[in-house]
Amino acid sequence: MKVLVAGSTGVIGRSLVPLLTAVGHEVVEVSRKHGTDLLDRDAVRRAVRQAAPDAVVHVATAIPAAINPRTMARDFALTNRLRTEGLSNLVDAAPGARLVVQGLAYPYRHGEGPADEDIPLLAAPPRQFASSLAALTELERLTGQADGLVLRFGHLYGPGTAFDAHGSVTAQIRQGKMPIVGRGESVFSFTHVHDAATAIVASLDRDVTGALNVVDDDPAPVYEWLPAVAEMLGAPAPQRIPVFAARLVVGGWGVTFMNELRGAANTRARLHLDWRPRHATWRRGLASELVAA
Repeated sequence: MKVLVAGSTGVIGRSLVPLLTAVGHEVVEVSRKHGTDLLDRDAVRRAVRQAAPDAVVHVATAIPAAINPRTMARDFALTNRLRTEGLSNLVDAAPGARLVVQGLAYPYRHGEGPADEDIPLLAAPPRQFASSLAALTELERLTGQADGLVLRFGHLYGPGTAFDAHGSVTAQIRQGKMPIVGRGESVFSFTHVHDAATAIVASLDRDVTGALNVVDDDPAPVYEWLPAVAEMLGAPAPQRIPVFAARLVVGGWGVTFMNELRGAANTRARLHLDWRPRHATWRRGLASELVAA
């Protein structure tokens, strides 16, 4: 199968391309580094027509290395365009190709237990996240119209992510600058970049559409995983700060991110893709990434 990968130089793409090649797929890489701007409709059309792919994988983002919740709308503007305009250009250029797209598994509406894919996404997010959620909603709409599949990844860790040994989140934890806000009740479902890549590979030759959560088996609240990661790093135990004080620093989305996110269930990905995370729990996965570094 010939697979066109948009975003091959990103954190998922760097794990994905070697896996695709290893199992016998022919890979065509599309990115600015490879001479194609996804926001240039004519350039995308030329690249796709030249490649004539059987499948298109869209994992292109422009997420900053360090994220400031207060300026998220501004900092994610290009990523939001890649998720909407970039995807639209790919869909228009490759009608009939198998389509697999990167989404997010954590903006589900608050509730008890890990969310399955039927749970609606946030209805009224804080304004800093509103444009990102609108882009994700449009991404899922465009993918659905093309009979494609959105893989909703959790909080990514592994090489090149904010959670790698030199990442921005790891640096904050190591320096004691990432506190537990309020009760720290947000539940995180983590995804190692290698597991994200293997799920994409598994999805290419399966007739599955809609959306699937691709996360590990061990959702954990902030008040649990953050002290555990600090201990892995030999860092000070995270401080606790009240919500009202945090809101002044990180805004409404920062508070929501630390207290209202919901974990996700991977049952359907296991069933429909015959996929299993190699890193079944962040406890061992992060430890292997951080302690060995």
